[in-house]
Amino acid sequence: MAKILLAEDDMAVRDFVRRALELDAHDVICAHDGGEAAQVLDSAVHDFDLILADIKMPVMDGIALALKAARDWPDIPIILMTGFADQRVRTHGLDSLIEEVIAKPFTLEQITAAVSRVLGQAPAGVAARPATGRRD
Repeated sequence: MAKILLAEDDMAVRDFVRRALELDAHDVICAHDGGEAAQVLDSAVHDFDLILADIKMPVMDGIALALKAARDWPDIPIILMTGFADQRVRTHGLDSLIEEVIAKPFTLEQITAAVSRVLGQAPAGVAARPATGRRD
C-alpha cells in the first residue's frame, strides 16, 4: 500500500481516480488544485510515495507542482494526467522529473497499472520500474 497525493480539479475525475486507487489498497489524499497540493506537501504531515496530478489546474498547474515537488522532495515519483495534447507537449524535457504522463480519458485498469508500474508493484505482464529509486 502506498500513500498517494492526488491533485485534480475535476471532481468526477478526482473521485474516480481516488476510488480506483483505494480499491487497489492505496491511501489517497486529495487536493482540488496544485496550490492545495503544494500546501499539503509543505505541511510535512504526510510522507507520500507518489504524486498524481492533472496538468491543467487553477492556482498552480501540474507542471509547476511537479517542479516544486522535484526540487523539495526529489524522491517522490510523479505521474501527470492530461486530456489536452498541447499540455502533454509541455512535459517534454521533464523526463528526469516525471515518471509518466497519462492521457485522459483512461480506464480504472490503466490508471492503477500506471501507478503500480511507477511504484514498482506492477501486476504480472506489466513492466515494473526498476527498484533502484532512480529515474531513468
